[in-house]
Amino acid sequence: MRICRFNQDRLGLVEGAAIIDVTAALEAMPALRWPLPPGDPLIQHWPVIKARIDELKGRAPRIALADAALNSPISTPSKVIGIARNRRGLAQEKIDIGGGADARQDGDPIQMFIKAPSAIAGPSEGVALRFPDRRSDPEAELSIIIGKPGTDISQDDAMDHVFGYCIGLDMTLRGKESPSSRKSIDTYALLGPWIVTADELVDPDNVDTLLEVNGAVIQRSNTRDLAFNMREIIAHASSFYTLLPGDVIMVGTPVGFAPVKVGDRVVADFAGLGRMEVLMRAHG
Repeated sequence: MRICRFNQDRLGLVEGAAIIDVTAALEAMPALRWPLPPGDPLIQHWPVIKARIDELKGRAPRIALADAALNSPISTPSKVIGIARNRRGLAQEKIDIGGGADARQDGDPIQMFIKAPSAIAGPSEGVALRFPDRRSDPEAELSIIIGKPGTDISQDDAMDHVFGYCIGLDMTLRGKESPSSRKSIDTYALLGPWIVTADELVDPDNVDTLLEVNGAVIQRSNTRDLAFNMREIIAHASSFYTLLPGDVIMVGTPVGFAPVKVGDRVVADFAGLGRMEVLMRAHG
């Protein structure tokens, strides 16, 4: 199943070139009262929403996917976790991406950082580039959406906690500030184009990935080239944090960086997950 959020407040299922508008299924959610429980309500209440979708789907209206403004499929996760330099062969890298680069070397443990949930945006919103005199890079990453809460999760049980996957653009401002500062700018955690549920992505550790900027290939890789696999990442993250429904883990990016400027178009194409086109725009 491919689940999207579109036109700001609509819930949809993507089937081919169409979106089935199943927004009415959200009425099955229980009323929320303050203080709200942490986590994304859509994922928290998915079983009852899904049951209602099954009832509505056959008679729900459809619109063309091309006519929809796609928002981030996740709206309010408790946290967005990033994995720093999760790729093999770091010692052989000969790249200059400016000051503030993370320092993980081959053989080091997993290194994480937190992106603020306020940084989340969807494809239709684009990325609002701040600090135009400094370098910002798009990093295309498979992103895990947590479905079941857990802490100290074993690797054997890790995949039982996955709701689905989407494409993430981990936008990074280069500089000497902490990674969480430079990566938490508004719109610098771009998610989309939709969530593919875990049952539809057979092997997340074997996904072909592609990133283009203005038609030029910047990254072409496969998730099998990551230094740490999905089970290792989930288990490690849960040893520090309680993972909650809707939490996002951006698992890291391959080699290949290019600074972007206002007006550039970035395309991320992941096998089994979809194709996402994003415009780099001016802030403000």
